Amino acid sequence: MDACRKKLQQGLIDLPLDIGESGLEDLLSFINLIVKWNKAYNLTAVRDPEEMVSLHILDSLSILPHIKLPRVADIGTGAGLPGIPLAICMPDCHFVLVDSNSKKTRFVKQAVLELKLKNVEVVHSRVELLKAEPLFSTVITRAFAEMAVILKLTGHLLDEEGWLLAMKGQQPNQELEEIEADYSVIPLTVPGIDAERCLIQLKRHKNG
Repeated sequence: MDACRKKLQQGLIDLPLDIGESGLEDLLSFINLIVKWNKAYNLTAVRDPEEMVSLHILDSLSILPHIKLPRVADIGTGAGLPGIPLAICMPDCHFVLVDSNSKKTRFVKQAVLELKLKNVEVVHSRVELLKAEPLFSTVITRAFAEMAVILKLTGHLLDEEGWLLAMKGQQPNQELEEIEADYSVIPLTVPGIDAERCLIQLKRHKNG
């Protein structure tokens, strides 16, 4: 894991993000858990731990400056991305990680247990059936769905001042044309990734 450690250390400097030695160790432990469970649970198509550093960990942490505390929902968390890396680096923020795939939520629960994350709750549910009390200050999606679908499914989860953050690759112009909501497009720079990344930020959207 020496190569992973060096790549992660440099990536955190480039972001820039100072999370201390314990945070660094937790992120590396999380990568190890994904590698271990991936063989049986098929959590991610990325198999190389070094690639996971950029494609999963640093990609997740690139949105950290845009998170609004104190309650965050990660919808369609999959293998716990971006929720677990963010929770490791934001211990004062409460995270609820949601996915409808029971195998993946089983892994995420185990990762939370092994990493001793006190600020993470894992929920096996479809997002439209999710009840939130209190509501969330931030709702995050990553490679989840088109913007119109995201708005429809998550609108009931945000509090009055809440933000929806949709992580995307290239700016989804056609998707944005199909929604009626005020939004901002925030370019993201992820160390080790040349491909385009952006964050779509929207204020609370009420359905109907």
